Amino acid sequence: MRALAICDGEHYAPVVRDALAALPYEVVALWLAGGSEKLRGGEDYGVPLEAAIADLEPEVVVDLSDEPVLGPRARFRVASRVLALGLPYVGPDFRFDPPPLAPFPRPSLSIVGTGKRVGKTAVTGHVARLLALDRNVVVVAMGRGGPPEPEVAEVQPTLELLLELSREGRHAASDYLETAALAGVVTIGCRRCGGGLAGAPGETNVPAGAALAAERGPELVIFDGSGAAIPPVETDARVLVTSTRQAREVVTGYLNAYRILVSDLVIVTGALDEELVEAIREVKELAVVSVELRPRPIAPVLGRRVAYFTTAPADAHAAIERYLCEELGAEVVLVSGNLARRDALREDLARAGEAEVYLVEIKAAAIDVVAEAALERGVEVVFADNELVPVGVLDLDSELIRLADQAIAREAVAR
Repeated sequence: MRALAICDGEHYAPVVRDALAALPYEVVALWLAGGSEKLRGGEDYGVPLEAAIADLEPEVVVDLSDEPVLGPRARFRVASRVLALGLPYVGPDFRFDPPPLAPFPRPSLSIVGTGKRVGKTAVTGHVARLLALDRNVVVVAMGRGGPPEPEVAEVQPTLELLLELSREGRHAASDYLETAALAGVVTIGCRRCGGGLAGAPGETNVPAGAALAAERGPELVIFDGSGAAIPPVETDARVLVTSTRQAREVVTGYLNAYRILVSDLVIVTGALDEELVEAIREVKELAVVSVELRPRPIAPVLGRRVAYFTTAPADAHAAIERYLCEELGAEVVLVSGNLARRDALREDLARAGEAEVYLVEIKAAAIDVVAEAALERGVEVVFADNELVPVGVLDLDSELIRLADQAIAREAVAR
């Protein structure tokens, strides 16, 4: 197997030479990562990393460097660069492989996240609604509560249907049901269990869901990831979703740098953070669009006494309440951020006695706890989406349409 090796100037050249000879690979080149302490002068070795990979076509990259030249943060950045080029990255006690991605025959986009609760599902809904205005679009959604076999939601699920699914022991707030209910496009639900550092799911039925999507012959398929897990499908473009609520070193560090490098557009949810935007662009020069998330009830709440149930953190509740009151004309009696914490959620429901409407995101315990309580008390349930409001200079919809048009054009040329 052909290998490109990595080492540094903190190692004597003879030590490096002997270590390379002992490797169980055919070493075709070496990248000198930096350092000069043990370089006497006159040593002439080392090639540029990306150029050597492109020219020499190694099958693996072997890292024989160490700190202080490549400490943990720098080494994860190198690992991200190598994985983004499609190669395994191995060292004395580690190995990272790029997530396997199966070919897909239709024009496609994938939407992935840098973690959970970054607003990815809201982005998927927005993308699906926008691109379905003049295209035949299908969404394939991967979730930790998805069905055992891929399931097609061809019509928007109603509250009654979701309650029925919940009473059967199903996860009635799975991402695919949320997208189908709020975006109004055909959505195929899939599941996954586990996720690697670079985003490969442990077990998933997405390949079967992708086959179902392809059989329908849509103009465009949108693959929705799960948390930081990436759908195991090779798509024409990739949109990465992150949040200002994540630490900057998490958004751009570890193997999230890999996610940035293999993406074509980054959407940052939360208040505008120019330093975060710049940090993302230091990893890769690409379009970064900042958006805020605002609740969008699917039915009017003007003049209604509303209890709002969300997964948003506590420090966002005041702004949410202000928006519901001032912009939508609701009388807010409660904002609960405990949809993912059932015991605390039940306590919040006990304090929502004056509400005549439960406004709820389709997440976590929305159906089995909130909707069931509403039915028992005779309270109306209104589902809430999260609207994307751009706060930067780039136009989000133009960027998304550009990616979709390029994907469709690429498929037309291939034919």
